[in-house]
Amino acid sequence: MSRGPSVKDNRLSAIRHYLFEKTSASIHEIAEAVGASLPTVRRDLLTLETEGAVHRTHGGARIADSAGIEAAFEVREQTCIAAKRAIGLAAYADLRPDMSVFLAAGTTVLQVARRIRMNPLPLSVFTNCLAVAQVLTDIRDVQVTLLGGRLRSRNASVLGALAESMLERLWFDQLFLGASTVGDDGCTYTMDEDEARLNEKMITRAARTTVLADASKFGPRATYKVTPLDERLDLITDDSLSVAWLEKLDRAGCRTRTVGLDVDEAIKQDGNAA
Repeated sequence: MSRGPSVKDNRLSAIRHYLFEKTSASIHEIAEAVGASLPTVRRDLLTLETEGAVHRTHGGARIADSAGIEAAFEVREQTCIAAKRAIGLAAYADLRPDMSVFLAAGTTVLQVARRIRMNPLPLSVFTNCLAVAQVLTDIRDVQVTLLGGRLRSRNASVLGALAESMLERLWFDQLFLGASTVGDDGCTYTMDEDEARLNEKMITRAARTTVLADASKFGPRATYKVTPLDERLDLITDDSLSVAWLEKLDRAGCRTRTVGLDVDEAIKQDGNAA
């Protein structure tokens, strides 16, 4: 049985996140924020600097440029984490042995990868997300293929013409697709034009597409439209989504499932059964 994060691991993560939010801070500010002594924080900053996560300054530290990207992804993953885990658990339940599955980039889809790692199935997994590929590394009977192309640092995803051309030669039983937002027009949106185009291409290469989006994603609109939520798609969201939205999705023909957020016991039982 694997151990969870240690007290030190949690403290190092807290320091990274604090410096990501503040960009830079004095050692006294960091110590107060994480509830640790000054000598402990000094040792932690030395560890983080060795890892390339921070740069120590006179009397404090600042986040390293590359670490800011990683920390930003970690912060987004923890946003609405209970909903994302519940959605990921429901999506995992749709998988069957020997399926060909595409896991697109995104922090909610990443929860599906974490479920596969917890309870492996024989699968062929394709992805354009470095975080997904990393989570699924060295799992018996799970074959992972990472698309090639241009790296988008914000969400550690691979995009561009090369990735699109690879999709032309592939076919998937199941695509799990995230969304930056779902606009009031009932369409999914993303912040990157190349990502929108690649996501559109993914949909044409899958027998079934399921969009994974928690209720907080509904309403605001990002820049680039990907796809309407209509009769071609399934959607898994959490049960805090409004009745008005559920009715709108039903009128559009989208097959929508809502999940509750209290999944700790279900995860525990599922893990014990594995």
